[in-house]
Amino acid sequence: MDTALWRAFVEVARHASFSQAAQALHITQPAISKRISQLEAQLDTPLFDRVGRHISLTETGLALLPRASDWLHELDDMQRHARDVAASAQAPLSGTLLLGTSHHIGLHRLPPSLRAFSHAHPAVKLDIRFIDSEQAYEAVRSGDLELGIVTLPPVPDARLLSEVIWPDPLCVVAAVNHPLALQAASTGAIAAADLALHEAILPASNTFTRQITEAMLAREGLQLQVSLETNYLETLKMMVSIGLGWSVLPANLCDDDVVAIAVNNVALSRDLGVVYHPKRALSRAARAMLDLLREQSAMGAST
Repeated sequence: MDTALWRAFVEVARHASFSQAAQALHITQPAISKRISQLEAQLDTPLFDRVGRHISLTETGLALLPRASDWLHELDDMQRHARDVAASAQAPLSGTLLLGTSHHIGLHRLPPSLRAFSHAHPAVKLDIRFIDSEQAYEAVRSGDLELGIVTLPPVPDARLLSEVIWPDPLCVVAAVNHPLALQAASTGAIAAADLALHEAILPASNTFTRQITEAMLAREGLQLQVSLETNYLETLKMMVSIGLGWSVLPANLCDDDVVAIAVNNVALSRDLGVVYHPKRALSRAARAMLDLLREQSAMGAST
């Protein structure tokens, strides 16, 4: 089987675009169109419907896509495993480590780990994709990333292996002059029901942090009033600081710009950690990063 043809098929399906798939594979658009035509000729069936500039998978294409993706990932795993076996255990690590992480983790948690890893393994190229945790999680599940350093879901997913690296306490926050902050200043704490009376600014509904917040209010039989959404916590913090609503932020982002508000009988927290696929063979570089994260987690727990 010609892997180049199948990689072209998977990339066109992923991007729903011949031009974007060509860019991803670093080839020309005519070249990728030729590969798709060759594959369709070999299979004697069309894989894509082309209506004007719109591209969609045919029924056959939809049926073949997951199998083609799995096969290509397995092939990549075998090639990586062969390289690792051939390399001496004492040989310096090299190659590329492809991982995904969120902007928040990349800014506030990962720098010491990345510095230590780059110092210990200078020949390894770090290819870091800064995306939402949920996107990184799905990219690991589909095999597009080796590691995801992410906010872990509130309910574990059996399809992936996950390890907690950093516990991340959360705080309900508001501007200093927000009614909730003024109420908490006079009473010491507010009730969860008070939150439902005011507009909130939160990450999108598909994010793990939003799910944690909604679950907290659902236990009280309450619903959120969400006026604005953003997945960038620094942007969210700015909007809270100017009084547009209350929110939930990691405790390490609380400062003079926003006030942490105590809520009776509520202690919010999330876990930040690493996820990887149980059926993918991790490269030596990925295993080294995983070991380093575990060591730093253990050091943090002991301090």
